[in-house]
Amino acid sequence: MSDTPTQICVAAIGGSYGVRGEVRLKSFCADPIAIEDYQPLVAENTGESYMITLTGTIKNGFTARLTGVETKEDADALRGVRLMTDQSRLPALPDDEYYYTDLIGLEVLDTGGNPLGTVKDVQNHGATDILEVLTSGSETALLPFTEAAVPTVDIASGRIIADPPDGIFP
Repeated sequence: MSDTPTQICVAAIGGSYGVRGEVRLKSFCADPIAIEDYQPLVAENTGESYMITLTGTIKNGFTARLTGVETKEDADALRGVRLMTDQSRLPALPDDEYYYTDLIGLEVLDTGGNPLGTVKDVQNHGATDILEVLTSGSETALLPFTEAAVPTVDIASGRIIADPPDGIFP
């Protein structure tokens, strides 16, 4: 196990807002305004650290000032940058909730204990979370992350027990 803190994406920059260096910020926090509680935030692509101050609300997010971002050009250069924080700064979750990063790398077994693959990624397209599972044949299977399809998640043991719908796995 690594001693390096796990980084969690808590926001993304949508580009500039106005001409004085403000950015459009989309918060991924359960309480969107709590984004200020998890500072400093680190740019995923560069590792640069930012303190943020929310300055207003806009459709699907906030306007914000970031330390060191003074011009529209500075803000435009950050378009699409994901902002990360150490998982240790985030609140503890109830037993039936997980941070996506906690699921990646877990072994997926069927209800009979047969290996199905390893969680490669977690996606969300609105309706439900989907586990992208890399099978032993190097194929990808998309497993709905529902209680019916995934009855057991055991982070401590590093595994998920799945009861996938027919046709999901080869």
